[in-house]
Amino acid sequence: MPCNSVIFGCESEVLSPQESRFFASANPWGFILFARNIADRTQLKRLTDDLRASVGWDAPILIDQEGGRVQRMRAPEWREYLPALDQMQAAGDNAARAMYLRNRLIAEELHEVGIDVNCAPLADVIWPESHPVLRNRCYGDDVDTVVAMCRETVRGFLDGGVLPVLKHIPGYGRAVVDGHKDLPTVDVSRDELEKLDFAPFKQLNDIKMGMTAHIVFPVIDDKPATTSAKAMEMIRKDIGFDGLIMTDDISMEALSGTIADRSKASLDAGCDLVLHCSGEMADMVAVAEMCGPMPPKAQARADAALAQRKTPTEIDISAATRELERLISG
Repeated sequence: MPCNSVIFGCESEVLSPQESRFFASANPWGFILFARNIADRTQLKRLTDDLRASVGWDAPILIDQEGGRVQRMRAPEWREYLPALDQMQAAGDNAARAMYLRNRLIAEELHEVGIDVNCAPLADVIWPESHPVLRNRCYGDDVDTVVAMCRETVRGFLDGGVLPVLKHIPGYGRAVVDGHKDLPTVDVSRDELEKLDFAPFKQLNDIKMGMTAHIVFPVIDDKPATTSAKAMEMIRKDIGFDGLIMTDDISMEALSGTIADRSKASLDAGCDLVLHCSGEMADMVAVAEMCGPMPPKAQARADAALAQRKTPTEIDISAATRELERLISG
């Protein structure tokens, strides 16, 4: 489906007539949901249906349902999950199996309400200085562990009919400030970055969707990776990631300039899609005016990603839940 180069959020639990008209005109590639959009299963399924109806096709609907702090669908309506790193530590030698089960269960919950893209796994390598906002969301401090847990996460999602988004390309683990508020800068050698920070993403470059990191690597460029043509070229050529690349939220304070300026800069740098999360109408109008139709290469990447959508494999949810609980309870 030919679309424009943007993913939008919406304001509340119900799609307003104004939003519906705007989305029909703006023709975004997809939508993203947050806690403000979620009350219960019935309401959420109605909202995802209405979002798709507004654009007239089976558009992808995204969410950040990592578990732990970053979990938009919460108890009592849905399961609560430990932060990923905490679960891995609790599961010990069974961490891989527990990671698969966790994400297969998450996928089941998402698919049930019409959400078919989850913004995970995280391939960021943890460092002693990693900011607390990120630390226990990650999967480990060595490349092999991170890659293995990402693979189990992806397998769980795909088996549950949900597409993964690899983040945060090309690596966010060394960030010592919160990118929602400030711009992280990591001043280390290119060799060190390639051996550790970038390495998981290179091994996972077959994943069909990815999300940028709002972070500066001075050895590559003085601009954040999201708006840096040099960083995007490195991601495409050196890391070898040829999947669909969306920005992290373009509204985050790590970036400077107007919303329109940020959107243009990210597309000019080589991102395929601008992600705008707030649902603020004035901002969405500004972004929509800047984000035209997806170029052929971006559209081909989008089509390849959506081609992975499938009917979930059969699973005994009660048995999987009991097994996960047993694995993490010791």
